[in-house]
Amino acid sequence: MVKVVSVLIPVYNEELVLLKLYKRLADVAKKNNKYRFEFLFVNDGSRDKSLEIIKDMKKSDNRVAYIDLSRNYGKEVAMIAGLDHVDSDATIVIDADLQDPPELITEMIRHWEDGYDDVYARRTERAGESWLRRKTSSVFYRVLQHSTEIPIQRDAGDFRLLDKKCVMAIRQFRERERYTKGIFSWIGYRKKEITYVRQPRVSGKSKWSYLKLVNLAINGIISFTTAPLRASTIIGLVVSLIAFIYILFLVIRTMLFGVDVAGYPSIMAVVLFLGGVQLISLGIIGEYISRIYNETKQRPLYLVDEYHESKVKK
Repeated sequence: MVKVVSVLIPVYNEELVLLKLYKRLADVAKKNNKYRFEFLFVNDGSRDKSLEIIKDMKKSDNRVAYIDLSRNYGKEVAMIAGLDHVDSDATIVIDADLQDPPELITEMIRHWEDGYDDVYARRTERAGESWLRRKTSSVFYRVLQHSTEIPIQRDAGDFRLLDKKCVMAIRQFRERERYTKGIFSWIGYRKKEITYVRQPRVSGKSKWSYLKLVNLAINGIISFTTAPLRASTIIGLVVSLIAFIYILFLVIRTMLFGVDVAGYPSIMAVVLFLGGVQLISLGIIGEYISRIYNETKQRPLYLVDEYHESKVKK
């Protein structure tokens, strides 16, 4: 039986690159013609002509399928929406911006045929990205790896091939605040790394602002470790110990040398420091509580406005 490979592409305002992406994916499919390919586009509430372009593709190519979400839910949710709808032997997740070369799909399939379940692409260089963005990304992966027991693939994004067993495992993760890169690591299975140089965007601008990246980083840390809670506890213990020692020092000094009234600046410094520690600790606790609150509501992850499957059948 001919194996089916689905290519999952989350799309948000990518009208300038969709046709270029489609052409390169079609060339890859042509070179791997012993497989049946499906191109599944997940329109994540685009406000440009992305959906119209995808519909035009489908009219001329029965390998094209698309999911039109009811609004913009974010890339993490768009990916699980696509994974919920694929029914193939392997699924390849790739961004629409062509920073990840579709030509690597051939190598991914080769390793998949060798028995690997998760073939992920690791970026050795990030062309077109600022020094600050590269540095903050490196720091984040280092912090996440040291704060969790799960082996996190450093500098690996969402560009990867997943065997059907991996897709079925990921479907079971229904949390609202998602960090899919961590989920890829959590499920385990046989993994294979390939490397590449990430290219600048072909057209348009990145949809990931620093604020969104910070939010994603917070989700990643909080979703896969309780280290921040433990750190706040340790900081509290250390501060309490220092305060206790300082109190003993004041008592002993007063007994030996008489009363010495502390100055106003030193008192304010201590009060502000302790207040800052308390607010940080409350903020960390609040982040975890907010996620508990969101999970207890049991709202659906996404709503689909329109879905058209491809004509590719196993």
